[in-house]
Amino acid sequence: MDLYEAPKMAKRPNSDPSDSNKLLSIMAQPFRWFKMLSSELNPSFIAGVVLVYGLSHGFSGSYFKVVSDYYWKDVQKLQPSVVQIYIGIYTIPWVMKPIWGLLTDAFPVRGYLRRPYFVIAGVVGTASAVAVAMKEGLGILGALGLLIGISAAMAIADVTIDACIVRSSIEVRWLAQDLQSLCGACSSIGHLIGYSTSGVFVHLLGAQEALGILAIPPAMIIVLGFFIHEPRSSTLQSYGKPKGESLKQVGVAIRDTCKAIKYPHVWKPALFMFLCLSLSISTHEGQFYWYTDKKAGPAFSQESVGLIYAVGSAASLIGVLIYHKTLRDVKFRRILFFAQLFYGVAGLLDVVFILRWNLVLKIPDELFVVLEECVSRIVSRIRWTPMMVLNTRLCSVGIEGTFFALLACIDSLGMLCSKWSGGLVLHAFGVTRSDFRNLWLVVLLRSLLRFVVLAFVFLVPDASQSDILVPSDQTVSRKSSTTVEEDGDSIPLVSMKGEGRG
Repeated sequence: MDLYEAPKMAKRPNSDPSDSNKLLSIMAQPFRWFKMLSSELNPSFIAGVVLVYGLSHGFSGSYFKVVSDYYWKDVQKLQPSVVQIYIGIYTIPWVMKPIWGLLTDAFPVRGYLRRPYFVIAGVVGTASAVAVAMKEGLGILGALGLLIGISAAMAIADVTIDACIVRSSIEVRWLAQDLQSLCGACSSIGHLIGYSTSGVFVHLLGAQEALGILAIPPAMIIVLGFFIHEPRSSTLQSYGKPKGESLKQVGVAIRDTCKAIKYPHVWKPALFMFLCLSLSISTHEGQFYWYTDKKAGPAFSQESVGLIYAVGSAASLIGVLIYHKTLRDVKFRRILFFAQLFYGVAGLLDVVFILRWNLVLKIPDELFVVLEECVSRIVSRIRWTPMMVLNTRLCSVGIEGTFFALLACIDSLGMLCSKWSGGLVLHAFGVTRSDFRNLWLVVLLRSLLRFVVLAFVFLVPDASQSDILVPSDQTVSRKSSTTVEEDGDSIPLVSMKGEGRG
């Protein structure tokens, strides 16, 4: 027996270092990837992506979602269908993204096209958040206006960094998927932190006072406006530039944008993304009120609601990893078809939960809702990421800020239709603060509409995610206007350190 065990014991020291090194290598992969992005692109640009998508888009977006829900429910005492309409209203700044895109493309401030708009976004967001938290006895219209201000600040910062991302994706095409993976990862981590802390702050400070925390991210965006790299040019000085010239640039940008959107390979996928978002009507407010109801629902506490969403955000990171490792080379039509199919199936889990069939299956509410949230977030992230890659593939050099903002506007318009139609359906089915008898029917209708989207997947190009979708003549014709000629040198809006592999 001793002779048999001795060789067995001797093998262990040889295998352990290998396993340990493999584990360390896996853990170091994200850091090597981040270092690669920083070396290929400007480090301050990567920091800007992290700040905007992680702090402003991720943390603020998730924190804002939960705290504002409690604000409308507990402070303003509104019905879920009405709140759904109000949420749609402060989505309007996101629908206006083409206007913000035009400003960042054609109206420089003191020689800069991007930096000033980060500062403007930060000032608007900070002032709005402080005002809504400190003003007592705030009416519905006043509160709505300030929440629109917070939303507008996030939208302006988002469209400004998106212009930089699109430019980078065009110039260094092999990094387009990596940049969207970075955006998705930062957004998911930000959502995780925002959801985790939202319920705690609502419990400790109250719903209105907790909104004051939203002043921190825009304050950081102000700082970003001063350190993100962007070459300054005297030929872009707004005070030395005739107003007619700026307006002429706006006219050219609008003309080229209208020309680009007429291409079948552009308007068809844009239409699909609109249908994909608008047909999936939003039932969030009805479900949120049901979650927290002590009689009809599972009566989740403030901390529990935030924790549930936080776990979902952590699962969203798994979606980013799955896409980045296994799906980034799958053709657009194939990945969006199966992602939408699983998205519809995931929606049916909400019906099971509302009908409380999980209790029949002996699955506790807490466990089932966490599983449902994880599945939904993973599928949503896998579905959303290729859509953003597709958006970058449809943009032309020179109008990248305006055109990407237009595509994002179409997406936001789809979300707006989703929220408003969802509010109308909740009202039509009689779902109120205390009556949830027909909520399951609304959620079932939403899930079935997700399957309807599959009939329109033919609008998506059957092309690889690395293929060039924009005609070369459309890109080349505008390329001269994407840089600023000064003393014979071409100055890019986003500094690059490399043009790609080989």
